[in-house]
Amino acid sequence: MAARDLPSGDSAGVSTYRCALLRALTAAPVVAAAMPVTSPWNDALVSLHQGYGDEPVKVMQTKDGRALSSHRYHVAEEFLPERESATSASWHNYLCRAGITAQLALSSHLLDVGFPDDWNARHIGLRVAKSLAYANATGFGHECTDMARLAAVLTPYWKWNQVRLFGDPEPEDGKFTVAQVRPLLRTLLDRVHDVTGHPRPHGWGRERREARS
Repeated sequence: MAARDLPSGDSAGVSTYRCALLRALTAAPVVAAAMPVTSPWNDALVSLHQGYGDEPVKVMQTKDGRALSSHRYHVAEEFLPERESATSASWHNYLCRAGITAQLALSSHLLDVGFPDDWNARHIGLRVAKSLAYANATGFGHECTDMARLAAVLTPYWKWNQVRLFGDPEPEDGKFTVAQVRPLLRTLLDRVHDVTGHPRPHGWGRERREARS
């Protein structure tokens, strides 16, 4: 794994910066006529919009978005597939579930920074790699080479449960194994927790201890 995740100290800095940005955006209407607030990610977003041919998005943090973000993170934690659930016969189902986990986790970040959920549904859908690109363009800071490669394998994740006719080629799994996939997903979920500041799901600590025992 060639992860280049920010250390915990940097994660705290990202969270502090995000809170400061939220305060600035909240205060923006008072001074909007004199000094409009520009997203610090504007240039990166413009580049992605042009590259993907997407409709420009208005990023604005809201309480509803924050609540939905927390819910998505918790559901992502619940969807994280266990190592024992993967066999040679269920490998495709495992990858589909891995794709759902990753997409929910990245959606949590995008909602938290202010992406509208309907925009995400129209322009990102089930494409994990695209979610990761937009997340990293907006302060997620998870420049992990292996996660980027896994995201490409999982895009779109429905292909892993698609019914194929006899003779149809199988999707490429990038030669990933369960021993590689699950730690990448675990690190991704931990990154969402660190950057958004969402609390762990109820019972998370106990379940982690039981899984290690």
